[in-house]
Amino acid sequence: MQLTAVGLNHQTAPLSIREKLAFAAAGLPDAVRALTGSRAAKEAVILSTCNRTELYCVGDTEAVIAWLAQYHNMPSEEIRPYLYTLDSRETVRHAFRVACGLDSMVLGEPQILGQIKDAVRVSQEQHGTGSELNALFQKTFAVAKEVRTDTAVGENSVSMAAASVKMAEQIFPSVADLNVLFIGAGEMIELVATYFAAKNPKLITVANRTLPRAQELCDKLGIQAEPCLLGDLPDILHEYDVVVSSTASQLPLVGKGMVERALKRRHNMPVFMLDLAVPRDIEAEVGGLEDAYLYTVDDMMDIVQSGQEARKKAAAEAEAMVEQKVAEFAEWQKSRQSVPLIRALRDEGERARRQVLENAMKQLAKGAPAEEVLERLSVQLTNKLLHSPTQTLNKAGVQDEHLVDAVAQIYKLDGNG
Repeated sequence: MQLTAVGLNHQTAPLSIREKLAFAAAGLPDAVRALTGSRAAKEAVILSTCNRTELYCVGDTEAVIAWLAQYHNMPSEEIRPYLYTLDSRETVRHAFRVACGLDSMVLGEPQILGQIKDAVRVSQEQHGTGSELNALFQKTFAVAKEVRTDTAVGENSVSMAAASVKMAEQIFPSVADLNVLFIGAGEMIELVATYFAAKNPKLITVANRTLPRAQELCDKLGIQAEPCLLGDLPDILHEYDVVVSSTASQLPLVGKGMVERALKRRHNMPVFMLDLAVPRDIEAEVGGLEDAYLYTVDDMMDIVQSGQEARKKAAAEAEAMVEQKVAEFAEWQKSRQSVPLIRALRDEGERARRQVLENAMKQLAKGAPAEEVLERLSVQLTNKLLHSPTQTLNKAGVQDEHLVDAVAQIYKLDGNG
């Protein structure tokens, strides 16, 4: 088994495929246990966000693909065209780039680093990581910190949260005159809600599965905000001009019929709806309704690309740093591969030392002169340590130039002497 990664993202797969292969946050621990419990991988970290699903594994690539397809009840041949598979070195490079925000829809965005840390933490809690993945992600976090500190790759980036407000302002003259409804109370909603709160909308409501979590987010916003339950949505949806949703629900929470009824009660006043969830919280058919402006994460590409030119130089610097760190990590991996051999060599030397020492102690106990015992000890130890390399060289002869050169280098010998 080797270090490998299997994944898909906003560049390789449309939202309709990404949502089918996404892992719900609540089910992630079970998925990690299932993957490492299978024969596909002995170590695994599963990263699942609105823009990507990636499985970092120490395992067999084809077996991991088969497991992914089976877990989501999809044929392997249906998902394979959208997947990328990476070998050991490519996996290291990809992990570094993702953590630095170089592979994000928004270049340099910082949220992905926290999402990777959460994914690693979940895997560690399920005993899904071992020496290889722990080493990889420890280095990944260090590289991300260094790149973000030493380059401007994260500066002037337009985040999903900021883009959400910009989109609303394209439809309505002023956010201050709007009623805004947030569905969910997770990290993404908190980020978006913070940006909207800065515009002082007329009303903010947070709908969540539990009231305490909704109230907690309302308190954080620093302005007047009201909590409610998801079950209240059919009765209150018509009151809101902006609806932003991002939950971990596996099924849509807002259907076409619900929105149709809300629009009728709004007397066809427009509503801006932003679905940041994967899988989607709002039925795709809602986008076909007149006066309902529905956007998904894939629809945000144009607006989040603003300022991209200004960050190209910083991105080039960051890419160069990543390549250097990949090379350093590869050298470290090579050095780690020789550790068992070094340990075995030292163990063999220690065994030979103890054997000749025991013989010497016996000779001293019998009254043999110390000088003779030391002389015999040195000869025996030299013979034992040189027996294997001498025997190997005799069998190989001069034809095996690589072996001859290796021995000469190890013992610092001049073959011409």
